[in-house]
Amino acid sequence: MKKVELLAPAGSLEKLKMAVLFGADAVYIGGEEFSLRASAENFSKDDMLEGIEFAHSRGKKVYLTMNIIPHNDDLEDMPDFIREASSLGVDAIILSDPGTFSIVKEIAPDIPIHLSTQANNTNWRSAKFWYDQGVKRIILARELSLAELSAMREKLPSEIELEMFVHGAMCISYSGRCLLSNYMTGRDSNKGYCAHPCRWKYHLVEEKRPGEYMPVYENERGTFIYNSKDLCMIEYIPEIINAGLNSLKIEGRMKSSYYVATIVKTYREAIDAYYADPSNYRFNPESLEELSKASHREYSTGFYLDKPSGNGQIYNTSSYIREYDFVGLVISYDKDTRIATIEQRNRMFVGDEIEVVRPTGKYFIQKISEMKDIEGNNISVAPHPQMTVFMYMDDPVVEFTMLRRKVLE
Repeated sequence: MKKVELLAPAGSLEKLKMAVLFGADAVYIGGEEFSLRASAENFSKDDMLEGIEFAHSRGKKVYLTMNIIPHNDDLEDMPDFIREASSLGVDAIILSDPGTFSIVKEIAPDIPIHLSTQANNTNWRSAKFWYDQGVKRIILARELSLAELSAMREKLPSEIELEMFVHGAMCISYSGRCLLSNYMTGRDSNKGYCAHPCRWKYHLVEEKRPGEYMPVYENERGTFIYNSKDLCMIEYIPEIINAGLNSLKIEGRMKSSYYVATIVKTYREAIDAYYADPSNYRFNPESLEELSKASHREYSTGFYLDKPSGNGQIYNTSSYIREYDFVGLVISYDKDTRIATIEQRNRMFVGDEIEVVRPTGKYFIQKISEMKDIEGNNISVAPHPQMTVFMYMDDPVVEFTMLRRKVLE
């Protein structure tokens, strides 16, 4: 049985490396142009080359996102960008616009094309149409149910790859095609500059009563009427795989390295556990606990099991749930002394109990018994962003091991 692909977001070179090491089969990145996450730490040419070489050397793939809805001016530099991407060795280009599609086919006809969820693909005939034009993979709209996905798979040639989102933020607008940000702030979400006004706090004002705020709130702080829950399908890995999907996608190029690594590792372990023994596979509740250690909103299953009701929204806050801090990243480790060189990511103190999360295997818990700074001095706290810290480790670690700690009260 060919394993389903686990596809992870990579908003920067570090996030790409973390995603690959923690279990992703492929990553999707954005260049400095033509990507719908313009405020992410998108890849320069040098970063793209290093990231592609890093992934390929480990048997992983890199997909380039070019999913903006382009205007005439955007097309001028696009051919050169595609030539450069092709020369660097990207494994596929993700796009949604027929004009962009035609340029890719003209400039780099051998690069596989993946049709973005921005193209709103919700039926098998549309998928077949794009396949006939030369699209290799359809990234399906998030508004489909698992039953619809399964029915599409049955009607389509096996050569068409189907991809679905399994985890991450949900957009309030259909497949992300939203004008709210453009209207309210002048920032075009369809060109990568969304201000996320769907997460803002709203009150209702009647036209002839300006300044009178109507009482449409869940609490005294107002109502977040467009604020959807996050998608989480970790409990339904067998159903997803049996629906015939080829790739399971995690949302989050704007999220942190810690988020990417935590989510990827959890889904990797669940997918591997299913393939190891499909008939006896049972969902492990610890998986959900692990996912909850990354910053998130309340979870839901989106449209996959049934149409979302009012319970699919969060009405009292737009804040994330954050119970753990990412406090350090292992840069190197000396097996003889068991001393790790760590780059600080949040303040940590001698005496803190931390969880040490390696790319593979279970995490272990230890107390920080001592820390030294780069000059070899004993320190009781690591307060400076990205300062270098030396720490004894109870168990062996490897580069890119993460240290996390429960949020201090």
